[in-house]
Amino acid sequence: MSKKRVCVLGHFGNGLELLNGQTVKTKIVTEELCLKFGENEILKIDTHGGAKTLIKAPLQVIKALKTSKNVVIFPAHNGLRVYAPMLSFFKKFFSGTKLHYAVIGGWLPEFIEKRKSLSKHLQKFDGIYVETKTMKKALEEQGFDNISIVPNCKRLNILREDELIYDNRPPFHLCTFSRVMKEKGIEDAINAVKAVNEKRGQAVYTLDIYGQIDSNQTEWFEKLKSEFPDYISYKGCVDPTKSVEVLKEYFALLFPTYYQGEGFAGTVIDAFSAGVPVVASDWKYNAEIVSDGKNGFIFETHNVQKLADILQKAIENPDIFNSLKTNCLYCAHRYEPEKALEALFDNIN
Repeated sequence: MSKKRVCVLGHFGNGLELLNGQTVKTKIVTEELCLKFGENEILKIDTHGGAKTLIKAPLQVIKALKTSKNVVIFPAHNGLRVYAPMLSFFKKFFSGTKLHYAVIGGWLPEFIEKRKSLSKHLQKFDGIYVETKTMKKALEEQGFDNISIVPNCKRLNILREDELIYDNRPPFHLCTFSRVMKEKGIEDAINAVKAVNEKRGQAVYTLDIYGQIDSNQTEWFEKLKSEFPDYISYKGCVDPTKSVEVLKEYFALLFPTYYQGEGFAGTVIDAFSAGVPVVASDWKYNAEIVSDGKNGFIFETHNVQKLADILQKAIENPDIFNSLKTNCLYCAHRYEPEKALEALFDNIN
């Protein structure tokens, strides 16, 4: 029996419409692998299902190694502790199969620093693909020599320059575009917009909140929503293929995250592709992606006043944001899949 080129062991969601970072990235990269090597060369094994799936993990791992020349995994914390050691162990019985780990988020360096046995298993992988230079450096300092940078990516219809939309008078429309949870800084965005509007004595900004509400935080968000002024709205979820179409109407995207697992957030690519500057907290790796004064602005994490100050200055001079739009498009092209996934493709070949 001839082996397939790639087996993807990842969280596909078992037919559910899940919009978390793990599921989204797993699906995006798998689609690109199908386009690159042919759909008949890609085997998909869904790790969705929690404890029930973990019982099946040994059989899934053996199937992956037996039927494919390359195995690519996309685990979160618990999945990594299960699948990485199994793959490392069973690989010795399937010579010639290469192991690849596409990292989702920015938690890996801290996570494995305290888990030396897991680190040893991962050092046996043929490639580990992290989203930022800072992550690569941190892992190399722990002794890894199999790290490549593969930034987050999306296949989007990036706007042309003549399609850009410019706002020059209030109300200016702002949005958040991420999972709806406290740690994504939703309240900081709300409070900054409120502060500016109250200072100006009118609604110079509106704020629309997009995204899937975290299932563990529905009560928090319902209470928050009940206190929204007229200029703040929850707009629900957006089909990932429609993100540019929705975002292009906005003046700026606010991303005041302090989420512990934050890596290279896909929402930044959505915004850049729509020519929309990003105002982000200096949390984790944001400042590596959002260049202050070039494609957006960075402010101190949790500092609502600093965020409000940036918005306040833009009222006096909208070109603070409008002048960045063209550069946002240039940045978006860096994260087209053909460019972003080059290191993974080359290693598979």
